[in-house]
Amino acid sequence: MSKKETVLNDIIGQGTLPLFFYEDATVSLEITRTLYKAGIRVFEYTNRGAAALSNFKILKKAQQEEMPDLQLGIGTIKSAAEAEAFISAGADFIVSPIVNPEVGKIAAQHNLLWIPGCMTPTEIYLAQQHEAALIKIFPANILGAEFVSSIRDLFLGQLFIPTGGVDLSIDNISTWFKAGVCAVGMGSKLISKNVLEKQLYDQLYSDTVKLLEIIQACR
Repeated sequence: MSKKETVLNDIIGQGTLPLFFYEDATVSLEITRTLYKAGIRVFEYTNRGAAALSNFKILKKAQQEEMPDLQLGIGTIKSAAEAEAFISAGADFIVSPIVNPEVGKIAAQHNLLWIPGCMTPTEIYLAQQHEAALIKIFPANILGAEFVSSIRDLFLGQLFIPTGGVDLSIDNISTWFKAGVCAVGMGSKLISKNVLEKQLYDQLYSDTVKLLEIIQACR
């Protein structure tokens, strides 16, 4: 099985893709360890600050030494240069908030999963033309689960994951799965500013275990 297929299967199997960025490398590492301890085996660090690349390299080193079965991806990749930099640093998959075919092309050259962000049927079609096996519905809080329900028959067989607008409740998560998504992205509703700033690792552990239990109950 290719790297691309492995990561895609892991995201589908896990049913969620946690994501975060924090400028402090030590906190970023402890958040990663906490997610892993709670059962997460694939997650996305986001390229949202000057420290993102250096922090990512620290996370990658820890992954190789402590968490060899963790798939560590990078998000908020908008340009070819960003994609190349993080792939060189060992990114296991690439997530984008937009559809930039150049990023998709680079991911394909390295046989990595590329998850572009789409807001319209036209963008979804464009992403499909560039072999996006999984498409991020973004911003999901604006589009809502009804959007996925409405367009999924236009794109039969396409896998979708919403990011933004997913919270830690069985009602919310079940609504998304009923709409037809294969997994849900979890950012600040799971790894909140409060958790990051106050280093509430026990809370994050409990919430992550709860999230995984909710996903099992919804599917």
